[in-house]
Amino acid sequence: MKKWVEIRKSGNFVELAKEYGVSPVVARILRNRDLLSKEEVNNFLSFNENILHDPFLLPGMDRVIFVLKEKIEAGKKIRIIGDYDVDGISATFILYKGLKYFGADCDYVIPHRIEDGYGINIKLIENAVSDGIDTIITCDNGIAASAQTDYANECGITMLITDHHEVPFEDVGGERNYIIPKAEAVTDPKLPDSSYPFEGICGAMVAYKLILAYASKSDSIDAASFNELKEELLEFAGIATVCDVMELRDENRFIVKKALKSVARSKNMGLRSLLKVTGLEGKALSAFHFGFVIGPCLNASGRLDTSLKALSLFLCEDEEEALNRAEELKNLNEERKYMTMTEAEKAFEMVDSMETVPKVLVIYLPDCHESLAGIIAGRVREKYVRPTFVLTKTEKGLKGSGRSIEAYDMYEGLNKAKDLLTKFGGHKMAAGISLEESNLEEFKKRINETADLKEDDFVDSLRIDMELPFRFADLNLAKELEILEPFGVGNDKPIFAKTHVKFLTGKKMGKNNNVGKYRIMDDEGKVYDLIYFGDLQEFEDYVRREFGDETADNLHGDRVLNIYMNICYYVSVNSFRGVESVQYIMQHYQ
Repeated sequence: MKKWVEIRKSGNFVELAKEYGVSPVVARILRNRDLLSKEEVNNFLSFNENILHDPFLLPGMDRVIFVLKEKIEAGKKIRIIGDYDVDGISATFILYKGLKYFGADCDYVIPHRIEDGYGINIKLIENAVSDGIDTIITCDNGIAASAQTDYANECGITMLITDHHEVPFEDVGGERNYIIPKAEAVTDPKLPDSSYPFEGICGAMVAYKLILAYASKSDSIDAASFNELKEELLEFAGIATVCDVMELRDENRFIVKKALKSVARSKNMGLRSLLKVTGLEGKALSAFHFGFVIGPCLNASGRLDTSLKALSLFLCEDEEEALNRAEELKNLNEERKYMTMTEAEKAFEMVDSMETVPKVLVIYLPDCHESLAGIIAGRVREKYVRPTFVLTKTEKGLKGSGRSIEAYDMYEGLNKAKDLLTKFGGHKMAAGISLEESNLEEFKKRINETADLKEDDFVDSLRIDMELPFRFADLNLAKELEILEPFGVGNDKPIFAKTHVKFLTGKKMGKNNNVGKYRIMDDEGKVYDLIYFGDLQEFEDYVRREFGDETADNLHGDRVLNIYMNICYYVSVNSFRGVESVQYIMQHYQ
């Protein structure tokens, strides 16, 4: 069961409400999100482009633009090398469309997940030499490519690196010695000399900033056509920000909020086709749709085929072809879902059979498609609340991905076992690794011995904004909460608690009978409808343990229950046939 943790940030919420022009409930939520000053609150509540930071504050950006302008004006051949996930696909699209707009002679390459692995490699550099490429510019990769950059330099290729990942380092006498590739120019918000105000941007955002920076140094662009291009590129920066699990704070929140409005009416034929085949055409979009509908279709191309399929979709200008390509991505994602479910069940069985569950789980699924390791690691991490690595067998040894919990810095942990790895990279919450099979058992041992984790770290917690009686969570509040959207990492959906809630009746709804609907009563005797989109079988099992078999059997039989529980819930606006009402949605129970 989850541990409920009420966020107890202090403040005079009545006075803050007057100052910010919001209700006391929203004022408290803003304080819970660590928004302290009036300027921070105004930036959060306003939809103002001024929140975007100057691209030239990114370290090395001025040098990147200087070199690019020289190369473009000289007609040099430029190759963009991206990555196979949503962020990499989006960053590649942004750079390609943007640089072509400025007249660049450029093409693109996205490494194949299995044949090439992550990031730029020697083979890609050799291919560039054979193709007469003068300059390589990376996006969403490259910061860990020191050896590859040295090789490119030896081959006479100019290297420009744009990335957002952690900079590799060596621990020398207790101090970090950062290893920065010797490229012609490097920009990354996480560089040690960075003064960029908000380092939590994705690779596509760095690419978007680069195009804005280039435009500011160009005298010959048409304002109208560039603004149209800028809106299209922003859509992909917004999608990538959500799919790369960036915090929806600061400029990220502005970009995503604007992208949600723009994507719904996008002029990009491929993106419109993807909305159509996934049933999102004409719908109001949320960050959920970016992260759990659009994103998985793009990722599926890189997992089971090639990410070039996704990129070619967004560059497509024929409507029928675009629809066919979008349908292909959707079908690939359906295949990916089935494969993931099968392998995840194997992983669960392995953990359940362990006598003692280790602090860090290292699960070996030799026959699993290597592209699914990260998804399965995430599923295992979610179920068992443990940092998790899932490894698969390849021709070149073991490869895998890790997903972490808040209390464990995965990148730091891997640094303590790097002598056992042939390759690794990532950040606090996720990583990719390669190692020889002979090192597997020692890796399991080392990664656990060096993990400073306590039992409390393995309890999943649900952060609650406040206890709130249902009568205060009315339609007005539900509408007011919409100003806090989009919700996601770093800007959680507001969650409220209510104790001693009486459940009167319950039933299943929905096309697949997978939604619970309950009649509930509060302390004042007022009756409400409560919706639950979670695991109904798990809910029934809980009721069976707490209240007995008869009550559990009646839970979804539309029969009298008369049981009391504490619940966590959020509210939303429900519109049906033009009539708006507040909807209470259960998040958890105990």
